[in-house]
Amino acid sequence: MRAAVAVCWLGAALLAAGRSPPRLRLPYRELLGTNRSVPFFGHRGFLGFRSLYLDEYRDRLFIGGKDVLYSLLLDGASTDTKEIYWPPLPGQTEECFRKGKDPGTDCANYIRVLHPYNRTHLLACGTGAFHPVCAFIYVGHRGEHAFSLDPATVETGRGRCPHEPSRAFTSTVIGGELYAGLTADFLGRDPGIFRSTGTRSALRTEVDQRLLNDPKFVAAHLIPDNDDRDNDKAYFFFTEKVVEADSKEHTIASRVARVCVNDAGGQRVLVNKWSTFNKARLVCSVPGPGGIDTHFDELEDVFLLRTKDGKSPEIYALFSTISHVFQGSAVCVYRMADIREVFNGPFAHRESPHHQWGAYEGRVPYPRPGVCPSKTTNQPRRQYGTTKDFPDEVLHFARAHPLMYKPVYPRHRRPLLVKTDLPHRLRQLVVDRVEAEDGHHDVLFLGTDAGSVLKVVVLQKTSSAAPEEVVLEEMQIFKAPVPITQMEISVKRQKLYVGSSLGVAQVRLHRCETYGTACAECCLARDPYCAWDGSACTHYQPSGKRRHRRQDVRHGNPVHQCLDQNLTVDDFESVEEKLLYGAENNSTFLECVPRSPQASVQWFIQRPPDEQRDEVKTDERILQTEHGLLFRKLHRHDAGVYYCKTLEHGFTQTVAKTALEVIASEQLAHTFPRERGDEPLHPPCSEPWLVPQTPKTWFKDIMHLISSQNLRRVEEYCARLWCGSSRPHHRKSKLAQAKHALAGMDVGKKGRTAKPHGERIRVPRQAVAT
Repeated sequence: MRAAVAVCWLGAALLAAGRSPPRLRLPYRELLGTNRSVPFFGHRGFLGFRSLYLDEYRDRLFIGGKDVLYSLLLDGASTDTKEIYWPPLPGQTEECFRKGKDPGTDCANYIRVLHPYNRTHLLACGTGAFHPVCAFIYVGHRGEHAFSLDPATVETGRGRCPHEPSRAFTSTVIGGELYAGLTADFLGRDPGIFRSTGTRSALRTEVDQRLLNDPKFVAAHLIPDNDDRDNDKAYFFFTEKVVEADSKEHTIASRVARVCVNDAGGQRVLVNKWSTFNKARLVCSVPGPGGIDTHFDELEDVFLLRTKDGKSPEIYALFSTISHVFQGSAVCVYRMADIREVFNGPFAHRESPHHQWGAYEGRVPYPRPGVCPSKTTNQPRRQYGTTKDFPDEVLHFARAHPLMYKPVYPRHRRPLLVKTDLPHRLRQLVVDRVEAEDGHHDVLFLGTDAGSVLKVVVLQKTSSAAPEEVVLEEMQIFKAPVPITQMEISVKRQKLYVGSSLGVAQVRLHRCETYGTACAECCLARDPYCAWDGSACTHYQPSGKRRHRRQDVRHGNPVHQCLDQNLTVDDFESVEEKLLYGAENNSTFLECVPRSPQASVQWFIQRPPDEQRDEVKTDERILQTEHGLLFRKLHRHDAGVYYCKTLEHGFTQTVAKTALEVIASEQLAHTFPRERGDEPLHPPCSEPWLVPQTPKTWFKDIMHLISSQNLRRVEEYCARLWCGSSRPHHRKSKLAQAKHALAGMDVGKKGRTAKPHGERIRVPRQAVAT
């Protein structure tokens, strides 16, 4: 009971902490219209995207899709796009269909492996309609736009590429050899980590659930230990199923595993199998009351933020969780020093599947299982030039103890970012370390399963304090809500390359002018890429002139940053005034939508001739909604000038000014005849059956009641409203519409086109129903 209460409490706390709306929401059409995003959908109508390789050395982007490969120039010359058509071999599509696979989604050659192999070639592998196939692609030297498949290099891709187009899979090329984590059989029951393609004999993990139990592979990277190349290791990140001793149900655990690049397998034990395989658990959790943690166990993506020496990258990992309490995602950051410490620590051990795990306390053989044969392991009387020289005792121990006892905890033992307020799951992650006026900031780009990307900066003010997340933008990259399956970032070009099944989009990391044209708006954005240069919001240049530069990522305080940039804090009178008429006892809506959802809104009213502005008190009759102020029943004393002010990080700004005039109920009763048959209930129209027989006065009365200056435009509106009907029996309902529309007419400023508020404003359905 205590645990359930704690989890509920923690779920509620996470929901509250994870709510941070984006400061800007950029829809698909706006991204296209401003050239912020340039999509590529292939030349065959459907790309079926599966793989992406960003080659900044050649300034090219290589894309793998359904039966096709593309080469695009990064300079944007789409007219020079080159294509390789690579369908399955004759008969393979039919065989795939006969074996029960979907001919529309499965029985094609989806390109899933795309890696640089040497100076002139790429290695490409495809599913081949459930007959995996690999080949080398000639791409030429730098400055040459060559692109062709070498038929002589086509060979089987089994153990290199998965059979299925969408099954979880990862791979990387190290020293001319392909390292891949995948299931290698038709039925998807043979998971393993494989090494192939090079001159050495192929290696793989043993078929043993202790090593890999239904894994979902996420990422693979080469991370050197030190300057000795013999100590280089390949790290694999994945999730797998685990069964605890006191439970029959499977749970999910995230893992990091490693193998030595120079592993050659054993001589008598583990022949052609990895002899240096170890794995450890990755923990990403939020501490709760009573020592109960909320774990994010489903690993979604991994990004390595490389350092200068290449040996100590910061590992950003994206996790998700689904529980009965809440659904959310988290980003945890791991240090390589902590990972190496766990792999150098105690091994996990248990006597049987019915026992709990504990630390192995017996003698560990030498060389220590998991180390690479190198200068470190060699001794005067014991030379280990290869893993084939390792004693059988070492290999037996490695086979029986693949798991390390201690888990790997993230930096500060907590997530860097927790998101629990999203209607979709986060799937992809890339990170850019940006230099700003107040130091370096890591900007996270998070791809969702709904075709959008979140741009987030996380501010770590002190090591003990919880980090503050600022969601800068939400960009709808693809029109349809499809999952984003891969992202690559080019810091050199300041571009993001986003892939989904529909296609690939090139997205600019920033467009500072989107934030506004004032110093305060630029400062409030808190975007490390952007700064106020004295005249506009532009890309921040660390070497630029400091005298006019304004930026405050940590606090976003425009009052402090922009006082000398013509900033007016109390700008009540600087906003254009709109005139709105409302009928007494009717409903009326005053629109005000702040540019930033992160800003809070306050309403003030000034009742002439009093110059004092009082805050509007909301109640059951007057409701404040996301889009403005709703009067459910208008009173005469509601007349006045209304000011809508926003407050964001200490900066107040008036964004709307509306003069509301209330038409008394007796005026309306006098103007609109209520007796049946008094007069025709319509203004003059072109249709013969709508033409009045005698001159009428009520229509002109209402025109003068509203505004004589806008008489023609209001008359045009009423005629349009009336003449839109094609049947005479609609005339009485049209009168009711006319009353409502005229009562809420937004006449606007003098000389401007008047618009009825019924057309201009969308009132939230829930607000009207309240």
